[in-house]
Amino acid sequence: MGKNRKSKRQLIRDEKRAKKRERELAEEEERQAKRQRRAERDNAENTYDPNADYIPLDDDFDSSNGPRGAGNFQREFFGMLGDQEQEYFRHADEMLELNDFPTPEDRALFLQNVYREARGKELKLASSQSCSRLMERLILLSSTAQKKRLFGAFAGHFMTLITHRFASHCCEKLFLMSAPVVTQELSGSEEANGDVEMTDAEDPAEVTEAMKTSMEDLFLLTLDELEEHLSFLLSDRYGSHALRVLLVVLSGRPLDQAGTKSLLQSKNKEHVTVEGAAASLSELTSQPRPVPASFTAAIEKIIADSTASMDATALRVLAKHPTGNPTLQLLLELELTLLLKYKKGKKDGDKDADEQNNRPSLLERLLPGAPASLSDEKSQACEFVNGMIYDPIGSRLLETLIAHCPGKVFKGLNHHVFGPRIQSFLRNDIASYPAIKVLTRLGKDDLVSAVEKCLPEIPTYLERGRLNVIKTFFERCHVRGATAELSTLLQALTKACGNDWKHIVPKLCLLDEPEPSHQEDKKFQQPDAKNRNALITHGSQIVSTLLSIPGQPSKAIQTSLLSLNPEHLLRLATSCPASAAILSKALSTPAQIAHFHKLLVANLVPNIFDIATSSSHSSAIVNAIISTPSRVTVDETQQEQQQANKKGNNSNKKDSNSTPAVPIVPFHLKENIMAQLERRQGELRSTWLGRNVWRTWRGDIWSHRRPEWVRWAKETDPEDARVAAVPKKKEVVEEGKGKEKGKAKEKRDKVQSGEKEREKKKKSDERKKSTDTRDGEEKQANDEDRKKREKDKKKEKKSSG
Repeated sequence: MGKNRKSKRQLIRDEKRAKKRERELAEEEERQAKRQRRAERDNAENTYDPNADYIPLDDDFDSSNGPRGAGNFQREFFGMLGDQEQEYFRHADEMLELNDFPTPEDRALFLQNVYREARGKELKLASSQSCSRLMERLILLSSTAQKKRLFGAFAGHFMTLITHRFASHCCEKLFLMSAPVVTQELSGSEEANGDVEMTDAEDPAEVTEAMKTSMEDLFLLTLDELEEHLSFLLSDRYGSHALRVLLVVLSGRPLDQAGTKSLLQSKNKEHVTVEGAAASLSELTSQPRPVPASFTAAIEKIIADSTASMDATALRVLAKHPTGNPTLQLLLELELTLLLKYKKGKKDGDKDADEQNNRPSLLERLLPGAPASLSDEKSQACEFVNGMIYDPIGSRLLETLIAHCPGKVFKGLNHHVFGPRIQSFLRNDIASYPAIKVLTRLGKDDLVSAVEKCLPEIPTYLERGRLNVIKTFFERCHVRGATAELSTLLQALTKACGNDWKHIVPKLCLLDEPEPSHQEDKKFQQPDAKNRNALITHGSQIVSTLLSIPGQPSKAIQTSLLSLNPEHLLRLATSCPASAAILSKALSTPAQIAHFHKLLVANLVPNIFDIATSSSHSSAIVNAIISTPSRVTVDETQQEQQQANKKGNNSNKKDSNSTPAVPIVPFHLKENIMAQLERRQGELRSTWLGRNVWRTWRGDIWSHRRPEWVRWAKETDPEDARVAAVPKKKEVVEEGKGKEKGKAKEKRDKVQSGEKEREKKKKSDERKKSTDTRDGEEKQANDEDRKKREKDKKKEKKSSG
């Protein structure tokens, strides 16, 4: 008998099992060590001085025990779940993640059972490494009553929970999902109060009281619990995120905006979701939410209490702290945007309002004496700005300050700090971002002077990759109406790209450089590859900005696009979404060159299959071609002539025939593209992107009912515009003169309808007469033939007789 050898699959499985056992043993040893350290810490005396001006930095943080000197509160240990309990909750987590329930009622019943099993174990679940995800999914699917029950279960322990590695995520999810409930209760919606009536008799007394309390009061009670530790939470590794979430909820800002999400969480945060959860709350989270006045007062108190014990040095340290800086940014933005309006609405005779107005604001503490003190280089305000502008973390706080500070302070910053050295600030990799914020707020005169200073530096900005600076210059000059500066900026950019418009797009989008090897995993990309992708994105944004500016900027980009060969156009369409957006925008931009859209699409035709199947952003280009009209409609030409007559520009009459402003793609090019797609129909329909293109171009109709496809493709407008433009009355009957026009039109219509009826009667009479004469002529001919035949017969009889 031979040896019983294991297969390769069995060996791999045994190796995975061995590694899993080793990992479980290591985790168990780590848990035991954590229990021992936690017990030693609980027995140790707390020597923290609550009146000390303390900011915990990274060196003061212990990965196992949490922050050293973490405030005047005692950390709690809620215990651990048993093995059977962990197994049950893990299974429940898998069920909720799959969300494979026959009906919503079955899922609601399952949630009730899970909540029944979790009663009294909420704190253990939230602080468990393996079961905290289950708590987040429960919060996503919870009703209003169940959320209030969790508030009651967490009450009295929020300080420990929001500073915990795993429980802090559960608290953030609870705050975010409860924010729309406050708006619903404020508006008196039945959705907020309908679930609260569903209480359970077996609930603890404190949970029942929480379910009877409004969500506004529950948030305020949570803030009361955190009030003593706000200064510590500003820079805590986990607590700062929960504090930012609370501030966003209190302010009523939209929860789904990209800026809000980046402020609340990092890019590496794990997103725990459930399919179909919170679909009804999407409208409330994507729009600004009305909040009660008590929330605005709470924000004012948070800002005052969290920074009350900090002097200028502590604020500078917090501004450069990687965790404290985002929280300080949010506090400063809320003070400058929200609290100024709130303070103006208060009554003058209110004593509390007078005391709060006498307190120095956060802006006054960051820039004492501004704007007058900004003229002195040795003042604290000037030293703070100069110290933050080149700091990678502090410059972000300076951006928020520049974007939202009052006009007087901004004028002082521009006149004394940024204006004299704007060209050098824009050259720097870090200082360029606050300087860009300055450019966005400048008026026309100040912007013109800034452009004059920075014109010689355009080649330097291009070499160093400061492409966002160039884009900002073009955008702001277009917004402010500085047309002369636009032409000078275009000349400087053209000179930096080789003194020819043809080289602008290849230079900005790096088309002349060899394409690097493709790497699927973005985590293992080299820094050079990441920098290259950023440069292509920023360069594409400049090209899109120039395309949106009518006149010479748009004409320069269209000239450069027409000079590209098909290979460069293929790279432009498939390299990244920003570069593909150039072609999509070019297809919808009015032509500055004769037959621009026709020539551009003709250059795209050789690689149309690769563009259609490469990515979603490239296939959108192919779909945009079929939606482009094939000829100019009569209404559009009339509108162009009317605009030209109003402006008194007679030269447009000559150019309107050669270069229409409306994008046009001839029908024969669309037919050629469809023929190429049909040749590779099998490959095209084997991918999701290809099927989308085939469906958009109506490939099945092309294959089976060609005349119908031709009629559809020759329509001057895309289908959406054609459906939206249902036949409407051209003349709108207005008051006064409009009524007379309507009556005259009715008379005209009646006269025209009468004339049409008369013409129809005449035609019918003529047809009857013609038919009668034709019938009479036929009868006479038949009679004559009959008489002739009878005479011939008689003659034949006589001759035979």
